[in-house]
Amino acid sequence: MIEIERKFLVSSDAFKNDALRKNHIAQGYLNSAPERTVRVRIKGEKGFLTIKGKSNESGLSRYEWEKQIPLEEAKALLLLCEKGIIEKNRYEVPVGKHLFEVDEFFGENEGLIIAEVELQSENEFFEKPIWLGKEVSHDDRYYNSYLSQHPFTSW
Repeated sequence: MIEIERKFLVSSDAFKNDALRKNHIAQGYLNSAPERTVRVRIKGEKGFLTIKGKSNESGLSRYEWEKQIPLEEAKALLLLCEKGIIEKNRYEVPVGKHLFEVDEFFGENEGLIIAEVELQSENEFFEKPIWLGKEVSHDDRYYNSYLSQHPFTSW
């Protein structure tokens, strides 16, 4: 499946007022090479294994494969991950016809808040809420795999 998403910095915490859900996420990388990342994630009480391919030239699209795995297996796999486990809260915020996922990071990435919106095409129109800041879709530094190795607080 091809994932098309755009990423933005978040300029205020006003998004929290409209959030439908909030989940705690812990994730690590078994492989963080840009050509293919292999991620283990615990979201709430569920485990996931995700493989993502390299982004296309625009930086907006890439192949993504994800499967739910047993929570205990996800916990065990997190122990095998590369240095730099990501901790964050994810808020699901509806805006117009789209659902934004807003990640508020903790630990070594404290202070970073990123919003992502998944689209059907790279040129699809979407409403931009007032709390949406600068677009960072083309900046690899905002990929979680990069943040795990180069934390936001060290920039």
